[in-house]
Formats: sequence, C-alpha cells, structure tokens
Amino acid sequence: MSIKFRLTLMSFLQFFVWGAWLITVGNYWFGTKQWSGEQFGAIFSTLGLSSIVMPAITGIIADKWINAEKLYGVLHILGGLALMYIPQVDNPTTFYYVIFAAMLCYMPTISLSNSVAYNILKSNNYDVVKVFPPIRVWGTVGFIAAMWITNLTGNKASYNMFYLSAFAAFALGFYSFTLPKCPPQKLISEDASVAQKLGLNAFKLFGTYKMALFFIFSMFLGGALQLTNMYGDVYLSEFAKVPEYANSFVVKYSTIIMSISQISETLFILAIPFFLKRFGIKQVMLISMFAWVLRFGLFAFGNPVDGLWMIVMSCIVYGMAFDFFNISGSLFVETTTDSKIRSSAQGLFMMMSNGFGAFFGGLVSGYVIDEFFTHDGLRDWHNIWLSFAAYALVIAIAFAVLFKHKHDPSEVANVSH
Repeated sequence: MSIKFRLTLMSFLQFFVWGAWLITVGNYWFGTKQWSGEQFGAIFSTLGLSSIVMPAITGIIADKWINAEKLYGVLHILGGLALMYIPQVDNPTTFYYVIFAAMLCYMPTISLSNSVAYNILKSNNYDVVKVFPPIRVWGTVGFIAAMWITNLTGNKASYNMFYLSAFAAFALGFYSFTLPKCPPQKLISEDASVAQKLGLNAFKLFGTYKMALFFIFSMFLGGALQLTNMYGDVYLSEFAKVPEYANSFVVKYSTIIMSISQISETLFILAIPFFLKRFGIKQVMLISMFAWVLRFGLFAFGNPVDGLWMIVMSCIVYGMAFDFFNISGSLFVETTTDSKIRSSAQGLFMMMSNGFGAFFGGLVSGYVIDEFFTHDGLRDWHNIWLSFAAYALVIAIAFAVLFKHKHDPSEVANVSH
C-alpha cells in the first residue's frame, strides 16, 4: 500500500471513531436512558477538559520519549476499552467518568494524527501543503460514514454505537503500530522551563489588547461549536413526539440529515481562499458568526414537512459557520504572532475554542436547557434554538464593534488552493 493510502485510512478511522457516537449520544442519553439535560451538558464538557489538559502532555511525550505512532496506537486502544465499558454503565455519574476517560485518550489523538501524517509525509519527501488536505478530508468522510452506519443499522439510540466506535478504535490502534516510525524529535531542550515545555509561554499574548480580545471571542464562539453536535440529532428525533411528524423521513433518518453539516464542511473548505482574499480575516470571522445565528435560527423555525428546507439549509450553513472561523482564526494567529511561539499560540487558540469554550458551553447549555426550557420532560426546542441564535448574535455584534483589524491582502497571499 502507498504511504498516501495508508495515511488516508488512518484519517478515515480517526474520525469514524468519533462519528459513531458523538452526534447520536443525545438520543441514547435522553431517549434510552431518560437521564437529565443538565448532566448531559457535563458529558460534552469532557471534550473541552480533555482538549485543555491532554494535547500538550502527549505532545511532550511524543517529542521526548515515545514514537508518535506508538503513543497514538496506545491511546486509541485505551480509549476503545473505555468505550467498550459504556454499555454496562447504568447511572449518569459513572457514564461521565467513563466518557471522560475515553476523551482523555481520544482528544490528543486528533493533533497526534496530524503530527504522524506530517512526519511520515516529510520523511518520504512529499509536499505536505499539497498532499495533506486530500488525506485529511477522508477524516470527515469517515465521520459521515460512521453517522450513516449508526443510523441505517437502527442504532442511533442504542449502546451498539459505542461498540462500533470501540471496534474502530481497536482497529486503528493496532493498525498504527504498522505505520512508518515517527521517533521523538527532541525539539524541546532539556533546560527549557516547565512553561515552555507545556506551551504556556503563548499566554503572554493576553498582554496585547487585540490578541486578548481574539482569544476571548474564540472561547465564546467555542461555546457554540458543540451545541448542534450535542442537541441536533435529539432535536430532530423528538419530532416523533408530534403525531403529524412521527413517521417522517427526518425522524427516521435524523443522523443522515445531520450529516449534511459535515458534507457542507468539506465543500466550504474549498471556498475559504476566495473569501479570505476578497474580504479579509475579520470579515470572514464575522461571516462565520452570523452563519451561527442562521444555523440556530433556521433550526428554531424548521420542521420535518413544510419547514424541511430550513433544517437542510441550517445544515448547509454549518459548513460556513464552522470552517470560516476555525481556518481564518488559525490564519490570524499565524500572521500576527512571533515565529518562536507560533505553535504554542495555535495550541492556545484551540485550547480557548475547543477547550474552555466547549467546556463552559457544555455545562452552561445543559443547565439552561434543563432549568428554563424543559417542562414535564418536554424540551421547548423553538426557544432553545432562538436563545442560542441570540447568543451568537450578541457575540457577532460585539466582535464587529470591538475587534479592530485592517484587511491586508498580503496576509492571505499564501493561502493554498
């Protein structure tokens, strides 16, 4: 097998592991187990906590002591064991700790998979900028494939989704041991401070008004990133409680409908260079924020019959909402930070959005939905989505007013098509 094919398979399985349960776990939680919404928010906060704690630690281990591909394999096998145990769990507190253990293993593998791919491609003299994106896109295909399999096999509310995910994790874990060796780079000097080793020196960027503002907005927007992953499939599935929608396509195949979001994501990536060159980084980030308003607002007014177009349009808009902020935000960090702390600064961006943002977003949304929008076990989805849309709108307006950044075409001159 060629190197590119082997890395494509790795990328496919990496996100298949996640896609098998991430979008559908709400159906298992609310439908099969009948547990509360506030506790469900805590489940998604484990993604944020794991993103804060683990990538830096595993990065140091891979840089200094253990081959990256071996560490990657061990983490997937351990994560698979935690996922295998989930169907035996019969209370929400234990579920929290088991899924937290699984996420502590899984979340650092996202960045490790990139490191492994870069390392192997460079050592085989491939142009990483040209070759890696088509490999990475198969990760999204893997995520979509897992969603479809979970739905089409009738397991979108079943514990079998965790077995499917665990099986893929084991397969990827053992497969990774067959990949070309990625020995420790030993890029971190022995006399480096603890702060430098953990990438904490990037926190000094908070001393600059513009960067501090950017990272704070990254955290607030990060709170919105996981909301539709958490609640989207549950929202569509709960139309079954309305007699006229009970047997609709949307209810039966809610996970497949939700997968339009991921398909859109792969397509909008291709549009980013045009938008960045035409409008600049700030405007593209603003477009993303208003796209989040649309994403939530369309869900608020959609339904499986005459409002189906709104649900589909919401899923299409998701690609713009998700990609435009992540890519333009990453580019902003790349073009405005010192090269010595650039990697740490990128890590800080991810920590603020996918870490602290996802952590607080998970906890707060779970509490708010349970406390204000759930009555007699029924969730008021119309007002839930409207409140999320209002939240995104406030962030967008505040960002437009407070964040000052002039468009410089040279910033994006090197954005690859």
